[in-house]
Amino acid sequence: MLEINKGKIVGINGNMITVKFDTFVTQNEVAYAVIGDKKLKCEVIRIKGTNADLQVFESTNGLKVNDVVEFTDELLSIELGPGLLTMVFDGLQNPLDKLAERAGFFLEKGLYMPPLDEFKKWDFTPIVKVGDSVNAGDYLGQVPEGIYTHYISTPFDLKGTWKVENIIAKGNYKIREKIAVITSEIGEKKEVTMVQRWPVKIPITCYKEKISPEETLITQQRIIDTFFPVAVGGTFCTPGPFGAGKTVLQHTISQHAQTDIVIICACGERAGEVVEILKEYPYLEDPKTGRTLIERSIIICNTSSMPVAAREASVYTAITLAEYYRQMGLNTLLLADSTSRWAQAMREMSGRLEEIPGEEGFPAYLESLVANFYERAGLVKLNNGSLGSVTIGGAVSPAGGNFEEPVTQATLKMVGAFLGLSRQRAEARRFPSIHPLESWSHYKSIVNNKMLEAARRILRKGNEVNQMMNVVGEEGTSTDDFVIYLKSEFLDSVYLQQNTFDLIDGASDKERQQHVFTRVVNILDMGFDFKNKDEARKFFVELRQMFIDWNYMKFKSERFQYHEGSINSKLKEFAHA
Repeated sequence: MLEINKGKIVGINGNMITVKFDTFVTQNEVAYAVIGDKKLKCEVIRIKGTNADLQVFESTNGLKVNDVVEFTDELLSIELGPGLLTMVFDGLQNPLDKLAERAGFFLEKGLYMPPLDEFKKWDFTPIVKVGDSVNAGDYLGQVPEGIYTHYISTPFDLKGTWKVENIIAKGNYKIREKIAVITSEIGEKKEVTMVQRWPVKIPITCYKEKISPEETLITQQRIIDTFFPVAVGGTFCTPGPFGAGKTVLQHTISQHAQTDIVIICACGERAGEVVEILKEYPYLEDPKTGRTLIERSIIICNTSSMPVAAREASVYTAITLAEYYRQMGLNTLLLADSTSRWAQAMREMSGRLEEIPGEEGFPAYLESLVANFYERAGLVKLNNGSLGSVTIGGAVSPAGGNFEEPVTQATLKMVGAFLGLSRQRAEARRFPSIHPLESWSHYKSIVNNKMLEAARRILRKGNEVNQMMNVVGEEGTSTDDFVIYLKSEFLDSVYLQQNTFDLIDGASDKERQQHVFTRVVNILDMGFDFKNKDEARKFFVELRQMFIDWNYMKFKSERFQYHEGSINSKLKEFAHA
């Protein structure tokens, strides 16, 4: 039996402890601080000589100088295997439902449980045969997991080419049972089970190449897919002040985005919001399958009342789970809410380490860590030629909606789309409250650029007229300028705004968006003969209501087509060539 590498606590500062060790330790190694009959999980974050600084993922109450710390010689890792879908974990991959059964409503300190069901049997079907050559990440077999096929891979850390020496026959097996034996070129043998451990801070890179994302991820939110699209395998952020609708927007995207796996990372959010997710999410209907959305989802929960160190772990746990399902040729969507809380945890730990602070007290390496996180997104070609992707959407919660603060700025340098939420639009009940003039995207829209530029031009001109009217009043504005303002308000009301809680208007597919947007842009390009501003206002108010009613009708239904005819008749009243 190997001797456990131990050290002694020589200093305690909040949730950081300093440990003196005699042999050796590794950066990011997991250790356990022993307190009575309990062990508190820690991670090495800095080594100086024979002292190591560790962040503790639990409350350090009760720890004292000279208490023993046991090092594990393992990096902070999670288990990957069948049974992850539908689960609710904390940041250390403890199953919260099992913890609640064991400890009740108040979780015990130092209680850790296996993340996967070790007794459930899975219907395993081998893919390879004895004598086949395999590399890291190649499929050995498969099991059904919900609506998907869960592929059992060779370990992701294999070096070189290995041969299959033994593969188990088709049948029902537990995740810890041996399913294969593989042999390296130098004769080293390795037993493979359905589950493997992987360090969360190291990306899974068992693929041929990373491909530049081009295909649009259809979220079925008109303002996103048309004006500020997100690509499959791309990155986006949704910064906004409190109350601007970040959480509702993320829930809507998770429900309607055309992706395979959804991973929700509630990182440092208020307990009330996390409870809302847990209460509503299991019962949300999945439009893609007709079943519940949780069946193809994983939720990582770390509330603001938990120790801050666990927030950092939750972000890395979530991205590692997303990468794992990407290895199966699936498209995964990771929604992190909120990366600001993660950054605040880093700021607190940096302060305890007495590092030289950067802007607003955040660590000087904040941009590097944010970049490393978003760079783990991407579209990849796997060893078997199939494609898989990880798309990352990060909510940012800048104080007072200040987009100039360090976390937002570090995020904007990395993401491909910026969906900036506006307090003014939220207070005016214009949801989704994405600001149409401040937001941007580097990805390809679902409509052609000519129409898109025409719509953006109207929005800009309408905003200029509105600002002018705030100074000189409506009577100081010409009828032509007033019509431009009415057109911009019309575009905003009937296309940019969307009722998330309506079954039809809440999700607009690609074909419908293209059809409706073409009609809207045609109206924006039209000339109208109005005698005065009151006549123009009356016309656009009526037309706007007709379009809003149209948005609530099922696409291509008889009612939808009849109402479109009514809109055409209405336009003939004042339009001219």
